[in-house]
Amino acid sequence: MQVPLYQAKAEFFRMLGHPVRIRVLELLQAGPMPVRDLLAEIDVEASNLSQQLAVLRRSGIVVSTREGSTVTYALAGGDVADLLRAARRILTEMLAGRNELLAELRQGQPVAPAPDPVRT
Repeated sequence: MQVPLYQAKAEFFRMLGHPVRIRVLELLQAGPMPVRDLLAEIDVEASNLSQQLAVLRRSGIVVSTREGSTVTYALAGGDVADLLRAARRILTEMLAGRNELLAELRQGQPVAPAPDPVRT
């Protein structure tokens, strides 16, 4: 039985729904990184990072290579970096809207509705 696309998308976003996984993906946008460097940047136990990297690897979002005892991870493709940039833009817009609302509320001004963004 084939999984509907909306369900596959929900499973994909659930897989992304862990702060350590998001941080790993953010760091890997700059290029491949050995696990020791990821550990230095992310404040988690090595076993926790290993579990999260395994989830990302199984999903196909990251790939790993081994040279001797060093395991290096990289994004499997540029689409993940594009998704993270889009998420940052969306969050920035959401937070900017909240800041404008808070500023207007503090000033006692009536709150104007936010303009609809132009979709392309």
